[in-house]
Amino acid sequence: MDLEGSASVVNEASPDIESSQIQIEDEVVDELSETLEQRRMQELFQELKEQIKQDETLQEFKDQLLIDITDEGLRIQIVDRSGRPMFDSGRAELKYYSQDILFELAKTLGSVNNKLSITGHTDSTPFSGRPGYTNWELSADRANTARRALVAGGVRQQQIARVVGLSDSVLFDKEDPNAPVNRRISIIVLNKKTVDNIQSTAGQSDEPLIDLTQPTEAEREAARERLESGEWLQEKEEPAPGELNW
Repeated sequence: MDLEGSASVVNEASPDIESSQIQIEDEVVDELSETLEQRRMQELFQELKEQIKQDETLQEFKDQLLIDITDEGLRIQIVDRSGRPMFDSGRAELKYYSQDILFELAKTLGSVNNKLSITGHTDSTPFSGRPGYTNWELSADRANTARRALVAGGVRQQQIARVVGLSDSVLFDKEDPNAPVNRRISIIVLNKKTVDNIQSTAGQSDEPLIDLTQPTEAEREAARERLESGEWLQEKEEPAPGELNW
């Protein structure tokens, strides 16, 4: 307070003003960072398109390489074509030319600092190769096979953020669920926002966890009764041939 009645100058900003200024500065930094990342994605998009034009291996299979930019980042889809599948039917081993494609892509993908997501997709034809093994297992195994090939080709282990199998839950051609194009491997060069979301959802939560592995009181009582009766000592019947025994 100025007792002489003259206007006084406050040199120190109030805490509220300081915090709002910091918040605005943070928002500006985030916007600039996102803009720069989008620009880098566009540059990588052009670089991959040029690589496909110049590289003999990729040029041969250019009709099986689909590249676009999604909310998660830059996506490369390697799809099956009639007579030219990535994998043998019902198997997770790469065809020799599919391995070559992944090796060539790994040269460029291994040069960026972004994390990668690898997803396996199948068509809607039910898998009947062996009991208990479905398109879910097959798509996951194929995604992991693609991961190994990318790492062998130059992608760093620490670049891998996510490897998943989605079976036929996300069809490329919804009108023809059994079309070859539905059988594909999707590789996404992830943007920072998506990586942060993956890490935050996978990390430890502050919310208390419910341990679903803990038996209920009724289950405890039933176990005690079995223990006292000696039922647990009785031999179980062997499963029939081909029958799953989880």
